[in-house]
Amino acid sequence: MSRLTTTLEAILYLKAQPLTIAQLSELAGCDRKTIEEALMELMSEYAHRDGALEIAETDSGYSLQLRETYQNLINALIPADIGVGALRTLAVVALKGPLSQTELVEIRGSGVYQHIPELVEMGFVRKRKNSDGRSSLVQVTDKFHQYFQINQDIGQLIQKRSTQPEPEEVVEEPALVES
Repeated sequence: MSRLTTTLEAILYLKAQPLTIAQLSELAGCDRKTIEEALMELMSEYAHRDGALEIAETDSGYSLQLRETYQNLINALIPADIGVGALRTLAVVALKGPLSQTELVEIRGSGVYQHIPELVEMGFVRKRKNSDGRSSLVQVTDKFHQYFQINQDIGQLIQKRSTQPEPEEVVEEPALVES
């Protein structure tokens, strides 16, 4: 394996999300053609290994991931013991986030104050101070996307759709008939 392929392997491992050729090129400091060749070499090497990992091409780019046959180990070895309330809070953050903790409390109620620290500790949610200094912003993490096997592009699309106003329903008035 060349030095560039091991660098690409390290980048894919550390980023833990799909990366495009352009992103890999920028991170590795090489031109696109060289990255493509090194990536094909790395993919070929992983394809011939009898290991648990693979380099996969997705709609959003290339990623280092667990082979499909080992996906059952995720639930067995990394169980997410999330209560129903915390899971519902996590769902709201995933669908509407990033959002302020105040907005989240308005949607889910005061139980959010117990759910957020639990979800942060599990690594599914990130909490950071809002620029206004009054409320914290809450959003899902890369671990959330990996654990629940949700492509980040799909998550962003859902968030975009959930923040767009619903189209107003047009109600046509019945025409008056003069006699």
